[in-house]
Amino acid sequence: MPPPAPAWHTTAWLNSEPLDLEQLRGHVVLLHAFQMLCPACVSHGLPQMQRVAALFSGRPLTIVGLHTVFEHHAAMGLQSLRAFVHEYRIGFPVGVDAPSDDGPIPRTMRAYAMQGTPTLVLIDAQGRLRRQVFGIHDDLLLGADLALLLAEAGAPPR
Repeated sequence: MPPPAPAWHTTAWLNSEPLDLEQLRGHVVLLHAFQMLCPACVSHGLPQMQRVAALFSGRPLTIVGLHTVFEHHAAMGLQSLRAFVHEYRIGFPVGVDAPSDDGPIPRTMRAYAMQGTPTLVLIDAQGRLRRQVFGIHDDLLLGADLALLLAEAGAPPR
């Protein structure tokens, strides 16, 4: 049995009211942990999330960005993130990972034992952690993962 996904610890949300996993029960959740200054996040991860959002619109799938800053803290504040989200036309919810009290690794990043960014996390409709990928995740593999989790959630095929 897959373990429950850890709770998110955030300080702010863009494009949404605050979200938590309990209120997303019944939806497959695709969490994308990123930093604005991460080249693979900007060139691959975020565009991939935007494509998934468009392709799976109307399905029980929620895409969430998690801005998790573990380096260059001064350059990546909330004001900069707002401009970044606007300029890159990111329409899905984006939470700001809460800083840690005892080091540079933010709280949600630490709870998920993320190695860096980009990190893609798939959570099933029951709130269980089903896959976590550090780095670039292939579109076809992601599509297969999403199809399986949506089928398990009872979503009818398209």
